[in-house]
Amino acid sequence: MARRTEADLESPKGLRQKFVPRFGRGQGRDRMGRFSESFARAMGTPAFLVGMTVFCLVWIGYNTWAPIELQFDPRALNYTLLTLILSLQASYAAPMILLAQNRQDDRDRVQIEQDRQRAERNLNDTEYLAREVVALRLAMKDVATKDFIRAELRSLLEELDREKDSPGSSHDER
Repeated sequence: MARRTEADLESPKGLRQKFVPRFGRGQGRDRMGRFSESFARAMGTPAFLVGMTVFCLVWIGYNTWAPIELQFDPRALNYTLLTLILSLQASYAAPMILLAQNRQDDRDRVQIEQDRQRAERNLNDTEYLAREVVALRLAMKDVATKDFIRAELRSLLEELDREKDSPGSSHDER
């Protein structure tokens, strides 16, 4: 007797299913999206257009000039099989191209959001740096510069020289 799992006990006995493929979700959806992009990319190339043109010309040429008993899509029936093949190709091409465009739109949307976040971070960083520069400028106003210190030292030296040269300085009294 097979061992029952918790998932088996969650649904009535008659409704249990072993495996239900879910198209349009997860890996299957991504695989279909990649396929549609490669399909749309291939259809948009000059090689595809040239190939389709050559294919149609060969088809029409063969079914026009080949002996009637060897023709598989005669001109007398207006190339019905070729028309059906091209219609089928077009009926699959349009949705594939739309799928590819949707995926590209999703990527663009993500890229735009990332760009917006990056720009916001850059703006915040720039504002922070601007505040830091202002703070440094304000702090630099309180810091003595070399010229200021030199000027102060010169004035102190001059004052000391004056005191030394003046009669009655404190040094003479000792």
